[in-house]
Amino acid sequence: MGLFTEQQLLLRAQAEVGTTRTFSDTPYTRAKASINEARKIQLSAAETKIYDIFLSHSTTDSEQVLGLKLTLEDLGYSVYVDWIDDPQLDRSNVTKKTADILRERMKSCKSLFYAYSINAVNSKWMPWELGYFDGIKQKAAVLPIRASNYQNTDSYYGSEYLGLYYYIVINPDLQNQNKLWVHETSTKYIMYEGWIKYNLEPLQR
Repeated sequence: MGLFTEQQLLLRAQAEVGTTRTFSDTPYTRAKASINEARKIQLSAAETKIYDIFLSHSTTDSEQVLGLKLTLEDLGYSVYVDWIDDPQLDRSNVTKKTADILRERMKSCKSLFYAYSINAVNSKWMPWELGYFDGIKQKAAVLPIRASNYQNTDSYYGSEYLGLYYYIVINPDLQNQNKLWVHETSTKYIMYEGWIKYNLEPLQR
């Protein structure tokens, strides 16, 4: 599969919503409408829950972010998304209260994925989240989202400071089961579990 794509993530989000429903209104309400109340209640105990992944993202990408969260959960990971797990937060304004809550959530996550899309450059929060998490846990990685499926590969070249971080792809393992892989280059990588549990670094293949 390689890098994640917008089309792949939108299809996963739409599958959750159902073929008879469409996204409408604001980016928040479009994505929130796809998650039923039971699931929201299950995820409401964010204060004490430990998550595998803190998903740093642009709110403009709400539909893709929903699809990404669901795709990662399909792989067996727990994923924190602020406007789903902490719906009271207002990311449109940068405030100390919101920053304090996000700090606590990041402390409760094992890793951070920076959802790198064409909208990420306009995010007020993403650079701060990436820098803070890298400073406290050193387990931050970029998750590139390609705008097209054309010539999808494992290759990614981060611009400026993003090039300093590993990046995430989804590919099958030897048992043909889709897994997350942490890449330094297209030929140097390690499985996500090895990176998180055993502090293993990407290996040249």
